[in-house]
Amino acid sequence: MPFAARINDAISTAIRTGQVAPSPSKLASALNYAVSPGGARIRPVILMSTAKACGDDRPALADAAAVALELIHCASLVHDDLPAFDNADTRRGKPSLHRAYGEPLAVLTGDSLIVMAFDVLAQAAEHDPTRAVALMRILATRTGMPSGICAGQGWEAEDKIDLSAYHRAKTGSLFIAATQMGAVSAGQEAGPWEELGARIGEAFQVADDLRDALYDAETLGKPVGQDDLHGRPNAVSELGVQGAIARMKDILGGAISSIPRCPGEATLAKMVNAQAEMLTPMQWRADIAGE
Repeated sequence: MPFAARINDAISTAIRTGQVAPSPSKLASALNYAVSPGGARIRPVILMSTAKACGDDRPALADAAAVALELIHCASLVHDDLPAFDNADTRRGKPSLHRAYGEPLAVLTGDSLIVMAFDVLAQAAEHDPTRAVALMRILATRTGMPSGICAGQGWEAEDKIDLSAYHRAKTGSLFIAATQMGAVSAGQEAGPWEELGARIGEAFQVADDLRDALYDAETLGKPVGQDDLHGRPNAVSELGVQGAIARMKDILGGAISSIPRCPGEATLAKMVNAQAEMLTPMQWRADIAGE
C-alpha cells in the first residue's frame, strides 16, 4: 500500500477511536477538522521512507509511529494558531480551528491529539514493546522541553534568542523525530539518524521563512508576514533572500551525505531529493541548483 494511503487510513482509525459515543460531538468533530485535509504529510512520509530503507519489518509499528508524529504536528498547528500565539485566521486554506470552533475547543482539541498520539504508540506496543517504548521516548523528547516543539515556542518569549536552538526546536525537532522513529520502528538505533532529520528540518525552516516573506496568504493558505509581525528571527531577515536561498543549497547538499548506511540508502536519497523539490518553490530552484 502506498505511504499516503497507509498514513491516511491509520490516522482515520485513530481519530475514530476518539469519537466513540458517548462523547462530546463538537470536540469529536474538531478532532477530524484538525487533521484534514492533511496537506503533504511530510513528516510521516519521511518516517515511513526511513522505516522502509531500514527493512520495515514491523509495518504496523511504523504506521503507529507515523500517526503519532502527525497527530503531534497537527496539535501544534492548532495551538500555534491560537490568539495567545500567532492569532491566525486560516490554516490549510480554511478557517483555523479556533475560528471554526472557538478557543476552548481548540485548546481541548490540541490537548486531545497529543494524548491520542501516545495512546496510539501504547496500543502498538503489542508488536514490539521495546521499540514502542523507544518511540514514545523519542516523541516525548521532540515534543516537550528542553529541545522539542514546546521549547521552540518558548524561545519566542525570551529577550535574547539562540537562532540555531530556536529553529532546531521549533521546526527541526519533529523532522528529527521522523527519521529516528522510522529507524527505530524497523529495529535500528536512533542516534545515527539525528543529523538527517536535523538537516531536513533546517531546510524546511529556511523554505518556510522564504515563503512567509515572499508569498501571499491565498497561495499559502495561511497568513503571511508572521515573522516580521511577531518580531521572530528568520533566515530572510538574517541572510537576505539570496543568502537564504544559498543556505538552502548548502543544507540540501549535506542532507544526502548524512544518510546512514542502510539497505535502502539509494531509495532514501531519492526521497530526500523529492522532499527538497516539494519544499522549494519553482522560482527558487534555478538559484539553488546554481543554474
